[in-house]
Amino acid sequence: MPTAASAEQARVLARGPFPDYPFAPKAFVHANGLTQSYLDEGPRDGEVVVMLHGNPSWSYYWRHLVLGLSDPAHGKSYRCIVPDHIGMGLSEKPGDDRYAYTLQSRIDDLDALLTHLDVGDSITLAVHDWGGMIGFGWALKHAARIKRLVILNTAAFPLPQAKSMPWQLKLGRDSMLGAFAIRGFNAFAAGAAKQGVAAPMPADVRRAYLAPYDSWANRIATLRFVQDIPLAPGDRAWALVEEAGRRLHEFADRPTFIGWGLQDFVFDRHFLEGFVRALPSSNVQAFEDAGHYVLEDKHAELVPAIRAFLYKHALDAHPLQ
Repeated sequence: MPTAASAEQARVLARGPFPDYPFAPKAFVHANGLTQSYLDEGPRDGEVVVMLHGNPSWSYYWRHLVLGLSDPAHGKSYRCIVPDHIGMGLSEKPGDDRYAYTLQSRIDDLDALLTHLDVGDSITLAVHDWGGMIGFGWALKHAARIKRLVILNTAAFPLPQAKSMPWQLKLGRDSMLGAFAIRGFNAFAAGAAKQGVAAPMPADVRRAYLAPYDSWANRIATLRFVQDIPLAPGDRAWALVEEAGRRLHEFADRPTFIGWGLQDFVFDRHFLEGFVRALPSSNVQAFEDAGHYVLEDKHAELVPAIRAFLYKHALDAHPLQ
């Protein structure tokens, strides 16, 4: 009998085929009975790269990097682990009665999955959007296991004082009208697919981004993610975000690649500057002509650049001279 997640995987994938997503997703059943979809591509003994998406995307966002790192035709290949967060992508989409849609839940899910996969203690963490807080939240207890960082338009600290909360997020976070727009009309995912890129997405790529979020019930996570954004002490995720920001400088000794789309109206220069201050030795590639979904706009440049970065800072061989 198929699990809930395998049925969800089949249901969403049936809306494809999705461009550049030839993968066979796997499923992991958590202790709470919920099933999470994830990609595990590349050699089992390869250096592990964990890629964490945010809201409202899914593992589809990372497809170009997975193809570029896992395929031996490109040279050295890597083991790419890419979960779809619960309620997102090809994972099960439970109601509030079955799952607490909080940052802590996301961190716990990641911990359980990586424990199940026995990925070892030499992990490259790649993060985008809210995946940054999930990844760096997990790192609060596992910092020594993270050997390299790939950071793309994300956050690991509270909203900078010089940055105002974008009205689109505020509307979704704090109003019934915004919540209705997100769940009733898929406004958040549709808006991100349009406004998150500098060059318009091809229609089939846009359909892939929106495919998992095709009903009121299946859009619960896209709303709950927005509602969980911490802005002040007392918000559920505030303590985690504040601690991650306070400790971010502890990763300054790790090789770090930062790729940034400067047309992002949420994770803008204020966030980029926050990472550069905390991680001053980072290799930074910022693009004036790229948006929030920087891997959509600039995968042709970023994928080989990230490959070169990983090879230069190899974990199992001498660095490239």
